[in-house]
Amino acid sequence: MDLFSEEKTTLKLPNAELIYIPNFLSTFRATQYFEDLKEITNWQEDNITIFGKTYKQPRLTALFAENNTPYTYSNITMHPQPLTPELLNIKKNIEQEIDHRFTSVLLNLYRDGSDSNGWHADNEKELGKNPVIASVSLGAVRPFHFKHRTLKEERYKLNLEHGSLLIMKGEMQHHWLHQIAKTKKEIGSRINLTFRTLL
Repeated sequence: MDLFSEEKTTLKLPNAELIYIPNFLSTFRATQYFEDLKEITNWQEDNITIFGKTYKQPRLTALFAENNTPYTYSNITMHPQPLTPELLNIKKNIEQEIDHRFTSVLLNLYRDGSDSNGWHADNEKELGKNPVIASVSLGAVRPFHFKHRTLKEERYKLNLEHGSLLIMKGEMQHHWLHQIAKTKKEIGSRINLTFRTLL
């Protein structure tokens, strides 16, 4: 079901609001950011424990912030690096677009189709009650799946384009789950920047 157009789209769903801007960054600028961030970022690969078994997290991550506030999710505590000029510039452009201030950004590097992020919600207590999450996609297009926790018919897929911006607002993190699934397709690398406000 294609809920989004080629232009800026605001979608009101049960217990959630999404804004999708496919061309938030020009192709040239998005490619420049992708190449720079992939090269200069000090990526880390953490262990994650699921049902008592420990695995390497199937993606690389990095945390940047304007303060020293750590971020904990899935029993992983990340300590931020200072925001780079590239990240500060992207942050400023997003804040002007949606009139919301962010303090940190979590970067995910999906090296190929075998890297993923399973069903989850960004509902950690340090994000506040109804967090605003701004997600910028750079590189290969990957499907973003999201589903309501209790309304089984509310299930969607959105292809996140190179240079796009997705905003998740309202009660979404309470009532919805989202994921980037594995794929066996030959696919290039993708970097996802998720801007957050840590309390």
